Amino acid sequence: MSDDPDARRAEARAGWERVAAGWQRMQARLSAVGMPVSRWMVDALEPQPGTTVLELAAGVGETGFLVAELIAPGGGTLICSDGAQAMLKAAEQRAAELGVANVEFKQLELEWIDLPTASVDAVLCRWGYMLVLDPEAALRETRRVLRPGGRLALATWATLEHNPWGRVRNEALAAEGHPLPSPPTPFDLGTEELLRELLEQTGFAEIRTARVAVEFVHDDADDYWNTTLAISRHFAELVDSLDAAAVQALRTRMEQAVAPYATADGTLRFPGRALVAAAGA
Repeated sequence: MSDDPDARRAEARAGWERVAAGWQRMQARLSAVGMPVSRWMVDALEPQPGTTVLELAAGVGETGFLVAELIAPGGGTLICSDGAQAMLKAAEQRAAELGVANVEFKQLELEWIDLPTASVDAVLCRWGYMLVLDPEAALRETRRVLRPGGRLALATWATLEHNPWGRVRNEALAAEGHPLPSPPTPFDLGTEELLRELLEQTGFAEIRTARVAVEFVHDDADDYWNTTLAISRHFAELVDSLDAAAVQALRTRMEQAVAPYATADGTLRFPGRALVAAAGA
């Protein structure tokens, strides 16, 4: 990992381009996990017909598509955006499958959103701010593009102690002497206090936060391994760098680590916790 911020951003973008296919393959599973979070965000946003909603870090598309039908009357538009072209292409394909027509697709970065000031009525960002080098800059940009009185709804992951699906992976990596993901990581904005502080610092008001419980279900340890390999850019890059013996050792270590989450039918069930927030511009 480079020390140069621009190089780190480029590395991250390349990583997301790489795992976009995995996110597309796992879309149904990830949708099931994240739906309670998306529903909270949509309810908090209170999307109105005829408005323009921007979704940042949309990935293969999900939360924004729930909003699209609500804003469609009166010519409402969803702007579905992501920093990775491959993610946007997957989102376009999914929109076509779902019949979502009132959507535009744009490649946008969170830390410098290439849209005019005060040009959108609402912003959604599920699991995006936590993964940028400068989340404060990203939130200031979000507030800039929001019209006065506009709304923001976002989600992050709580800390690792509340998300064993991520913790056991990191513990296995550490036990085998492999580097853990460098910041920013999914768990860096993991407390409601930190979320509220960031939103206040960047000029948002009427802030409310909440915790949303989720559950990750895997068929078995092999399924957990394959899913992690498909959607985690750090994990995929690390595994590619290892020889066969090191890969097998890591895989065995992870099988041991996930054993406490096995159920009577052999499936793995990991509890999880997301943090959500809503605020006004």
